Amino acid sequence: MPHATATWLIDNTALAFEQVAEFCGLHILEVQAMADDLAGSKYTGRDPVHSGELTHEEIERGQADPAYSLVMQKAPVEVTRTKGPRYTPVSKRQDKPDGIAWILRNHPEISDAQLSKLIGTTRNTINAIRDRSHWNIQNIQPKDPVTLGLCSQRELDAVVAKSAKNIPAPEVDEDAVAPAPATPVVSDKDKLIAELHAERAEAEKAASEAVQEAEAAAWLEAKRAGEADGAAEPAPPTD
Repeated sequence: MPHATATWLIDNTALAFEQVAEFCGLHILEVQAMADDLAGSKYTGRDPVHSGELTHEEIERGQADPAYSLVMQKAPVEVTRTKGPRYTPVSKRQDKPDGIAWILRNHPEISDAQLSKLIGTTRNTINAIRDRSHWNIQNIQPKDPVTLGLCSQRELDAVVAKSAKNIPAPEVDEDAVAPAPATPVVSDKDKLIAELHAERAEAEKAASEAVQEAEAAAWLEAKRAGEADGAAEPAPPTD
């Protein structure tokens, strides 16, 4: 009865929420909800000192050091339950539809069988809430079943983890054509800079070719002039 023990510790000690949650095996949010009277009023406190699970000295150590972990002196008597639907106190049965609606909205991967066992309800009720044919559907508000005290956070996490393993991985179509790489977007500024660079490169190339042609023409002219001077014979001497 961890919730009842946590309620007693919150009401009768100055232990930190983390210490109470760790000792009782609850989620910190559950303990905070009890302290805020959102869920604690639904439980009758259970004295762990009277049952021998804790001593006053151990509680005083925890109150003096918020980081101290309480040590259980005696294991609680294990409560066994018979097979069959989960028992829910009469005071909480009216909260079941809210908890069912919350799970259907936030964890659709949970099967009806798992949900029925977790909350202690029937498949007919689950289907009625799912298709909104429930007689009280107008007043049903999705609420966390942990906060409502319909199940513990540990039980809910275990069911969610188990359901996640049963979700098949998405199939990969090997014949699907891979999307073509996206064409990079070039801005007008980049286009203008590229055009200027191209024009400059063409101008430099043309200037270089003009210089080469001028040098070649000058060399050819000089060669021809040299050949003309060498071919001229000296005039004969006169008497």
